[in-house]
Amino acid sequence: MSVQERKQRERAERERLIVATARELAEQQGWDAVTTRRLAERIEYSQPVLYSHFRGKREIIGAVALQGAAELAKAVRTATSAADGARARVAALAHAYLDFAVRHPAVYDALFQLEGGLAYAQEDTPEPLKDAFAALLETLGEVTGEGVDPGLFTEVFWAALHGLATLTRAGRLLPEDAEPRVELLVDRLAVA
Repeated sequence: MSVQERKQRERAERERLIVATARELAEQQGWDAVTTRRLAERIEYSQPVLYSHFRGKREIIGAVALQGAAELAKAVRTATSAADGARARVAALAHAYLDFAVRHPAVYDALFQLEGGLAYAQEDTPEPLKDAFAALLETLGEVTGEGVDPGLFTEVFWAALHGLATLTRAGRLLPEDAEPRVELLVDRLAVA
């Protein structure tokens, strides 16, 4: 291995460490606890080293969001591939999405609530974000209904899931009604 390859590998490892540490800190204490000073202390590198990877917290949030998008896409695809029939796949998608939001609140916030400097729904949208949307579209495109644009339907269904996730996390919805909400969403919107 050349010196340059070793340095690139070490740089990539430091970057993974920064992102993993930021994510862990955010999951434990919230995003307000994630500061470059605190991250530098936790990873035992100086702040200038941290800044050589990320210009600041916004870029770190973006990196966590990209990682989370890949994980969300995988979770949705895994759940839907195990389901039999269009309705069951849509229900599995909804459950996987909502479960992801509950299990990874800081990552969910990085993806959908915080400014991470990422372009959404544009030509220059990063591939992991496009793939997460594609994971939803793959299943929801099956149940769109005649004369309805599959992409538009996916956006509306996603917005409903996001609303449920956000309102549930904020304690605005009764937790015991979580399953009936999903059933209602699937039955009313996803006509196969």
